[in-house]
Amino acid sequence: MTEWSDAFTLIVYDNKPRPVLTVSPSWLSPGASVTLNCEVEHPSAGWRFYWYKTVPDLSHNSYSYELLPGSSSGTEQDSYIVHGQTHTAGYVCRAGRGDRVYYTQYSEPSLSGLGGEFIFVLSLIIPCFSDLHPAASLTVNPDRVQHFTSDSVSLSCEGNSAEWRLKRFTDKDLLDCSEWGTITGSTCNIHRLQEGDAVYWCESQSGEFSNAVNITGQTKDIILVSPVHPVTKGDPVTLGCKLTTTELDSNVFFYHNDKLIQNDTRQELNISAVSKSDEGFYKCECSGKESRQSWVAVKSLESSFPVPVLGGLLSGIVMIILLFLLCHYKKAK
Repeated sequence: MTEWSDAFTLIVYDNKPRPVLTVSPSWLSPGASVTLNCEVEHPSAGWRFYWYKTVPDLSHNSYSYELLPGSSSGTEQDSYIVHGQTHTAGYVCRAGRGDRVYYTQYSEPSLSGLGGEFIFVLSLIIPCFSDLHPAASLTVNPDRVQHFTSDSVSLSCEGNSAEWRLKRFTDKDLLDCSEWGTITGSTCNIHRLQEGDAVYWCESQSGEFSNAVNITGQTKDIILVSPVHPVTKGDPVTLGCKLTTTELDSNVFFYHNDKLIQNDTRQELNISAVSKSDEGFYKCECSGKESRQSWVAVKSLESSFPVPVLGGLLSGIVMIILLFLLCHYKKAK
């Protein structure tokens, strides 16, 4: 007589690793080369790496991925160089190995600081701050980093596209404007800010990404008034201090990288022409209350001609002048 044991169900989970995508350098200028690195947990031999550009799919609130040149069969190197980066772009990576290719998941979201603004890796959004003609831009009204949570804030997307999606990323979630604000055309209106830090940007169906901005919702009674976007070297900038309920009726203290730089009845800190040394963290203090600190970034105004092009242009002009002088000399003889 044959005896059988009780039946049971065996569930096998396919625990695919998820690589992490990083970028260098973190601060970009037009035409710069960008190096992407794809890191797999517990790396071993045999992995090939696949590199993609992200394209927003507004109708499905998702992203599609387009393979970058030269990576259709994967690369043995875990790094990939994007040459001549001129506009904001999004990227992801994944790895695969074996004859019947076993793929990892796509790289997961991560966040790292970038001169007061941020790189978002989901998509890796790279704000090219010194690009004189960005594909798209995000404006904030009122134009400041810190806001009281009771404030109303408007964020507007501007660019060539007729349709935009405005995204918000925090340490907890990635959401559309429709989930935390109201949309009017290409503007998202927030009637009550979430407490804490969040990164906002715009993206279009055609694959354009705007600059990313950091906005902080504060429950404190005091905030620092500082610009959302980097300030161009040589331009003036004004920082302020703001209380929720009362006017500023005592001395206002302004700090740069925790060093006191102004202490008097003036309610604003005016810098007539900012330089790179003015870049850093600022905060203010008044009536025994201290604001959070915010980063003020300073950028250089780049030439609209890449250096090689400008050099070639100057060389051409010099050659024309020399030829003209030579012809004039021969004619005189």
